[in-house]
Amino acid sequence: MSSTAPHPTHLRVHQFAGLKTGPRLLVTGAVHGNEVAGTQGIERVLKEIDEGKLTLLRGTLTMIPIVNPLAYRLQRREGERNLNRNLRPAPIPQDFEDRIANQLCPWMAASDVLLDLHSFNNPGPAFAMMGPRDNDGELEPFRHEQAEAALAACVGTSRIVEGWLSTYALGLQRRAGRVSDGSRQASLVQDPHYGVGTTEYMRSQGGYCITLECGQHADPQGPEVAYKAILRTLTLLGMIAPGAVELADPQRPIELLQLYEVIDREHADDRFAQSWSSFDEIQQGQLIGTRHDGTEVRAPAGGRIIFPNNNAQAGQEWFYLARYSDRKLPQ
Repeated sequence: MSSTAPHPTHLRVHQFAGLKTGPRLLVTGAVHGNEVAGTQGIERVLKEIDEGKLTLLRGTLTMIPIVNPLAYRLQRREGERNLNRNLRPAPIPQDFEDRIANQLCPWMAASDVLLDLHSFNNPGPAFAMMGPRDNDGELEPFRHEQAEAALAACVGTSRIVEGWLSTYALGLQRRAGRVSDGSRQASLVQDPHYGVGTTEYMRSQGGYCITLECGQHADPQGPEVAYKAILRTLTLLGMIAPGAVELADPQRPIELLQLYEVIDREHADDRFAQSWSSFDEIQQGQLIGTRHDGTEVRAPAGGRIIFPNNNAQAGQEWFYLARYSDRKLPQ
C-alpha cells in the first residue's frame, strides 16, 4: 500500500478493570509495524478473556495490539518516522508518529508497568531488554531496579540485555558534531531525546517496564513467546490466578549482557566483514566491518555484536557491542 493512502484516524485500545485494586499493566504490540508477534499474542489473550478462559482478579489491564497503525498498514517498521525514538507528547505534531505519541504517552503515564512486545530482523532466540540500576543520575533516574529485573526474568528468555539509553547517548554525542543537512530526520537523530522510546518514557513517568524481543519477525514461535510473556507477567503481578501458563524457572541459566558501544554507519558503502547475526560472539580486535574509505572497524573488546543492520542509513545505528554483565537477577 502506498504511503499516500489515507492515514489511520484512531488507536484500538482494550482495557479490563478488575473489581479489586491492583497493578495497572499496559501491553503494547506493533510499535514497529512489521513486528507483529506481539499483536498476535495480544489478540489471543483478548479472545481468552472474552471467552472466559482467563479471569482478571485485580488491577487494570490495558492492551494496544497495534500501536502504529500506519506502519502496520504499510507492513514496514515506520510510518513517517521511528515511533520508538524521540517519544514524547508533541504540542505541535509534525508527523503521524507525533500524533500517535500524543495518545500513547498518557496511557503510559497512567500505568505502573509496561510490557512492550517487539521482534527483530536477524534469526535468533527471543530476549528481553531492561533498564538501568537504581540511580539519581540525570540521564535516566530510576527506583524500580528489583521489580524490573524480576519482570525481565519471569518472561522466559535465556538472554537479557541492559544499558540501552546510556549507550545510545554515546552515539548522540558523536552525531552532535556532524554537519546536518537540515532535514527533519537529521534533526531527530541529533536530538538528545532521540534515544527515548516506549520504555524510557515509561520510566520517566515513574513506572517500570521491559522490551521483549520475541524472535525474528517471521519466526512462527514469536506469537507464542508474546502470549506466554503476557500471561507470565499477569501471574507475576497477581492479576490472574497461577496455572494459565508455566512460569519461567528462576534457576535456569540466563546470559546477562550490557551494551557499551553503538557504531553508526557513516556511508552507504560501509560494509560488514561477514554476515553477522545478533549475539554472535566477537573477540577483541576482530574485524567487524570496513568503512567506504578502507578504514577497518574492529572490536575494542570481546563480547557480542547486537542489532547488526545491513540496511542502516548513513548517520544511523550500524551495530551495537555488548559485554557480559556483573548484574545479579532476583531468584
